[in-house]
Amino acid sequence: MPAPVGPYANVVTVPPGGRLVYCAGAVALGPDGEVVAPGDIVGQTRQVMENLRLALEGAGATFDDVIKVTNYVVDVNDWRKVLPVRAEYLTEPYPASTFVEVSALIFPELLIEIEALAVVFDED
Repeated sequence: MPAPVGPYANVVTVPPGGRLVYCAGAVALGPDGEVVAPGDIVGQTRQVMENLRLALEGAGATFDDVIKVTNYVVDVNDWRKVLPVRAEYLTEPYPASTFVEVSALIFPELLIEIEALAVVFDED
């Protein structure tokens, strides 16, 4: 396989005993429910990653536990701007990743949505 072109792995396996945490697609909404950084893919990606961080924490997970992310963008050419922001949050070993262009997201001002899957090992 070719080497990944960003902070992700081609394949990730789940060790036995892990609890799966599914994070729904996060978008760039701030605490007030308003779209953050309209027209700014970098600002929106950072807000999305912060929203995912909060969702993961709520489930007892961190970005270190993420094994898969799916990115939905309205312009696939933004990938070079998105990956450096993701690299601020994701560390090796990187999760598997899919990057998909879509015609629209739930609100017209949104440029990106990311969902995540994590594996947590609860301490006994």
